[in-house]
This record gives sequence, C-alpha cells and structure tokens, in this order.
Amino acid sequence: MSDFKLFENWFAQQSWKPFQFQTDTWQAFAEGKHGLLNAPTGSGKTYALWVPIIQEIIQNSNSPKGLQAVWITPLRALSQEIQQSAERLIADLDLNLSVGIRTGDTSQKERQRQKRQMPHLLITTPESLQLLLASKNYPKTFKNCRAIVVDEWHELLGTKRGVQMELALSRLKAVQQQALKIWGISATIGNLEQARDVLLGLNPSTQNASVLIKAQLNKTIEVKSLIPKEMERFPWRGHIGLHLIDDVVKIIKQSKTTLLFTNTRSQCEIWFQKILEKYPEFAGEFAMHHGSINKDTRLWVEQAIRNESLKAVVCTSSLDLGVDFAPVETIIQIGGPKGVARFVQRAGRSGHQPGKTSRIYFLPTHAIELIEAAALQKAVKQNYVEDRMPYLNSFDVLVQYLTTLAVSDGFYPKDIYPEIKSTFCFQAMTDDNWRWALNFITKGGQSLENYDEYHKVEIEEDGKFKVNNRGIAMRHRLQIGTIVSDQVLSVKYLKGGFIGTIEEWFISKLQPGDVFTFAGRNLELVRIKQMQVLVRKSTKKTSKIPSWMGGRLSLSSQMSELLKAELYNYQTSTAKEIKALAPVLQTQAEVSSVPKQHQFLVEVFKTREGYHHLFYPFEGRFVHEAMGSLLAYRISLLQPISFSLAFNDYGFELLSNKPVDLQDVLDNNLFSPTYVLDDLQKSLNATEMARRKFRDIAVIAGLVFTGYPNKQLKSKHLQSSSQLIFDVFKDFEPDNPLFKQAMTETFEFSLEQGRLQQALEQISTQEILVKQCQQPTPFSFPIITDRLREKLSSEKLEDRIQAMLKKLRK
Repeated sequence: MSDFKLFENWFAQQSWKPFQFQTDTWQAFAEGKHGLLNAPTGSGKTYALWVPIIQEIIQNSNSPKGLQAVWITPLRALSQEIQQSAERLIADLDLNLSVGIRTGDTSQKERQRQKRQMPHLLITTPESLQLLLASKNYPKTFKNCRAIVVDEWHELLGTKRGVQMELALSRLKAVQQQALKIWGISATIGNLEQARDVLLGLNPSTQNASVLIKAQLNKTIEVKSLIPKEMERFPWRGHIGLHLIDDVVKIIKQSKTTLLFTNTRSQCEIWFQKILEKYPEFAGEFAMHHGSINKDTRLWVEQAIRNESLKAVVCTSSLDLGVDFAPVETIIQIGGPKGVARFVQRAGRSGHQPGKTSRIYFLPTHAIELIEAAALQKAVKQNYVEDRMPYLNSFDVLVQYLTTLAVSDGFYPKDIYPEIKSTFCFQAMTDDNWRWALNFITKGGQSLENYDEYHKVEIEEDGKFKVNNRGIAMRHRLQIGTIVSDQVLSVKYLKGGFIGTIEEWFISKLQPGDVFTFAGRNLELVRIKQMQVLVRKSTKKTSKIPSWMGGRLSLSSQMSELLKAELYNYQTSTAKEIKALAPVLQTQAEVSSVPKQHQFLVEVFKTREGYHHLFYPFEGRFVHEAMGSLLAYRISLLQPISFSLAFNDYGFELLSNKPVDLQDVLDNNLFSPTYVLDDLQKSLNATEMARRKFRDIAVIAGLVFTGYPNKQLKSKHLQSSSQLIFDVFKDFEPDNPLFKQAMTETFEFSLEQGRLQQALEQISTQEILVKQCQQPTPFSFPIITDRLREKLSSEKLEDRIQAMLKKLRK
C-alpha cells in the first residue's frame, strides 16, 4: 500500500476530504495499473490523477529530468485550469516541478524553450501531441515519461481525434523504456467498458492490468421546465422560445450567474440580441460565447464568469466542457438538447463543486419539445446516458500518422505494424490494407503513382520509411489533425480589429452593403479581401443571422426511444410537461391521431400547395432525411411522380402535385428493410454525398493541401481538387480504401443507415395508421413551416404563419 499521507494532509489544509474514487485511483496508479475514471464534472477528478503522478515522481527521484507526464485535453480552454490545479499542489508542497502548456495558442518562443527543456508535466491536445511525434528524436523527449492522462475521453471517443489518440498511445507505449501508465477520465458515457478498451488498446497485458473506477457520488440534478401560460394548438419551431424572454430574465435576475445554452451559434446570436433589445439595462453584465468569436473575447468572458462580473452568458457547446466556473448558479437550456449526455454535461456546469446541486431550466422552442423535456426528466433520474461508438478502419488517419512518423525519425514497417494492429480502430486491418497504406505514402497508390507530389515518403537502403524533403515535411506539419470544418474567413473592421471567424458558405451568399448580426453587433459587409471579411458597424435594425453548417443536431437514438415512450403513454402520464401539452395532443387526436406503441402514423391532406404525405418515425432529422428520400424513390417506381421533402426530428413530409395511392404502395412493401443500401444509393445520389465527405478524408490523408497560414485555399478549390481525385478512384480504383471509406462514412454517419434499418424493421411490425385529414395537424404544422422557413425572410414567414393559424383556428 502506498502512503499518500502528504497529500491527505494537503487536502485537510484545504478543508477537503478525498472521495473514495480519488483514493481508489491513487492506489490503483501506485500499483502500476492503467484505467478509466468515470466521474461527473466538478467532482475533483483532476486531483484523482495529479496526486498519484506527482507522488510517483517525488518517490523515485529528488531531481527528475525531462518530461514525466502528459495530460491530454480536447479543449484548449481547459488547459489553464488543469495547469492551475497542478501548480497549486506543487507550490503548496514546495516541490521542484515545472508545468507547461503546449497547444495551438502556445507562442513560438515558448515552443522553442520547451524544445530545449521540456517541463516535467505537460498539458497538451491530441493535435499538439502528434506534432511532438513529428519532431526529430521524439523518443528522447518521452523516454522518462511515466504517465499519459486523456481527459474528457468521452469527447474524443467516436471521433477521428480519438483514433489519433489510439495511434499515438500505441507508439508511446512502444518507445517507453519503463512502464508507461495510461489513464482516461470520462464523464457522461454509457459504454464505459468499451471506452476503456479503446483507450488502452487490445494488448492483453495492458487490459489485464487495468481498472474501471466509478465515482459513486449522488450528484443531484434539478430539472425545471419553463411552460408557457397559453399553449398554441398548432405549434411551430421558435413560436415559444422568444415569447418566454420575460421568464428567462426573471431567472437571470434571481441568480448570481446564469449560462444560457443554445444548440447553434445562430440561436446564440439571436438570443443575445433579443434580450439586450428588451432589457438594455443588461449592457455590460451580459455576454456571448461561441467558437467563432475571437479568442481574446472568449477568454475575457470566461474570466468574467469566474470573478462574477457578468450576470449571464448566452453560449453554445463552447462551454459544455467549459472551465471551472464555480460561481455559476443556474443553467438554462434553450431548445431540445437532442441527447441526454449533452443535457447532463450542461447541467453539470451549475453547482460545479462536489456535493452541490446542479440546477437546469429547460426552455422549449416549440410545444412538442415539451415531450423531450419530460423524457429528459426521467433519463436524469435513471442516470441514463448514450453510448459513444468508436471508429473502425479510418485509413485517412492512418495515412496521416504514418507520414508523421516518416517526417520525424522515420520508421520500419515491421516495427510499426503490430503496434497499429493492437489498436481498437485497426484490429481488423488486413495485410493487403497495410501494403496499400505503405504504397500510398511512398507512390500515391495505383492511381496517383505518375504524380511526383504524392511520392512523399522515401524508402531508404536499410528499409526505413522517411520523409527527406523539407517542403513536404513542413506542409505535413501544417496540416496535422483531423478537425476539418468548412473554410472559415476572418471578420475584421475596415480600420482593423479582429471580431471572429465565419464560414465561407454563409458569407458567399451576401452582397456588399448587406447587414448581418455577428458577435452581438450589426455589421455591414464592405468587401471580401483574400481570406478576410471587411465590415463596418451598422445602425440598421434588420439583419441576417449567420448560420453555421455544424449547427444541425439530430436526436440521439436513446433520446428518440425515451421520447416515443413518453408520447405513447401520454394519457396516463403525470409529467406536468405532458399535461401542459394536453390542448395540442387533444387537437391532434381530434383531427388525426396520436399513435400508440404498436402503431405508425401517416397523414394525408390537400392544400393549395399540393398533396401532403406526412410520416412520423420520431427518429431524428438524419434518419428522416434518408427515409424520406428512400420512400420517395420507392413510390416513384410504382407511379411517375416527384416530391419535395421536408423533415424535422419528429417526422417528414413528401409533398407532390398529385395524390398517391397509399394503400397500393403499402401493399408493395413500402417500408421493407430489405435492399435498403441499394435503394438509398439510387434515391439519394449517395455518390454525390460521398464526394462531399471525401473532401474531409482527402485533407486528413494529405491528398490536398489546405494552404499556408493566412493564405489558405478557398473552400471551392479544395472541393474541386478532392472531387477530381474522388472521380479518379471511382473510375479506375474502386477498391481504394479511402474511396470505400467515403462511402462507408456517408451511410454510417450522414445517413445513419444502421438506425434507418432498425426503424424500418420496427415499422414493418407495426399497424400502419393512414389518416385522411382535412387540414394541417399539430404534428404536421412545424414540418410545413420549416419548409417555408427555407424560402421566406423571417418577417414574411411570421406573416404567413399567422395567416395559416388564423385559418386553422376557425
């Protein structure tokens, strides 16, 4: 048994007492074990691992040399807090240890200093760790490293950054001369055992010497729904939200500090603007935080929350993991969070200390989201969270990783192959796949071997794979990473002053003189120069709200099941949210039906727009987009007809200019789960979707170069370059693993094919309830109005909706 008396005394001096999960982690680490620690946000998990790491360092050496431990964080914003936790411990115990940070924000001067003398404890990101592996003599850097901690592992698992970590860990385990301990920290996740296995790799000796430690803390989460006094019987997206501003402000005034979480940056901008318009007295006490606002402003907001100089902040997932905001008293979630884990994570930002109650208010943006609210209440009580599914066979990440090793000291395939096979992601990789990867980085593969720019890695006389060209090495280092988003442009004032970044696809729709809201200000577009959007302040009241491509959240499969359970049993529910929905559900039952568990609802009605066919799987927008296209294709095989498609998280609409004989198409296996893949490819032009997906794969694999800092390629140039390569693979090398990966990712992630298949299998066992309606129903109304939203300005949409409602209420 190791003696942690020194640290227990330190805890006592802070008036703290170590939790059981902390002492269990200390002991497991001291016994040489690897592991995964599952503990909620704000419970003290940082000290669960800093303590045993520092204990081992001082126990084994009075004056340690070089890097002793690496702490990986997925967010740069978290690095300061982790550093402060370690430094507080070191300073109070008067230890001769240094702590450093290495992220994309680290200055060149600091990087050079670290190159000469690494800190004992390094806090970094997955991307910066890869850059260290791309540097000369990297084994020397890590030779004394005792531990690697991967924080917020649930955020990395199920992403290509997670694959990046798997590969990096496989290498570091191999170069380490002494036993290297690997630990992960995870908060909200369902499949904990699998999460641990992915982190530690498939080496039996590592697995056998591992533990899973769960913090048995009864974290109380108090969920309250904001329910409007009057319920519109024909709801539409956004009709409730902003009408509850007064209720929101009342909560803000009663709390010391409040975070208002929105699902998208557009929503964040709207709420910030509308609250300040109605309550100008909040100026100076109210701020906004999202990923596109410049770093200095974000850091200022984070610090202002800490010192309680801000009353409220409206934000996005940029503060999900957030920083250690002890003073935050209240959280407000605007709109359905679409997943239990995300909701619990956000709730945890309040009462962010052991033993404190987390308080979160749920504000629906339309009535049917109250069903989500009732489902979330139950999920929180039952500690129910979603799984995160890990990636398999991400060959774009593998190609990048092999080039990284070739850029540094080079590698011998016979040494690296078993390491890669020991990772969860590449456990099923074949010898043929491996030979392809080696051929690809040296010759560009079968299709690109005639182009010198793809001959990146040389094979030296002794069989070592090495990049000897400095230009290739520099371009590779610039592009290391797996986060590929749409091209972003800097937004700046004409007279200087950086405001933030905005996606090219949004700005390309604007003309000079157009006004848009960004970072809480109305800005007039003057011109676009190189990669900069030059603007001036505008006094115009009406403006366009930017939308970001990343803003499309879909219901998780677990959230979908919870929601359906609430809906099916609405008549016996005691939840106040469901009771508040009574007018809506009653009207739905009168003009159509509210389906039971054994039923699947289809509605048909005619308006001047045409013939509406509505389907309600309640499976999330991605599944509905795919299912809508699939059904439209199958119906068109039986009769010549074309449809326009609209969808939300609850259902989808097929609108046509002539009626469909639904009984006939149902009799022809409309919902059959067989031939789904084949029909999807024909109905959705899946090749075109895969072509777009391939752009990201091409960037990660280094097939296209995104450009130098401040001279990045435009999005359309990247797209056209990657499309050319995609077409070459499609026509001449259809077995290319990167081409096949693009198709696989399109079906698995963009279309959620597995979930679509399950939904169709379930529908095929249900009674199909076809309701011939006289007019739009409460369930169909939000889908119809969302379709109009795409065509009309917000003012015209409001007028059109009010006219429709007036007609429906008669």
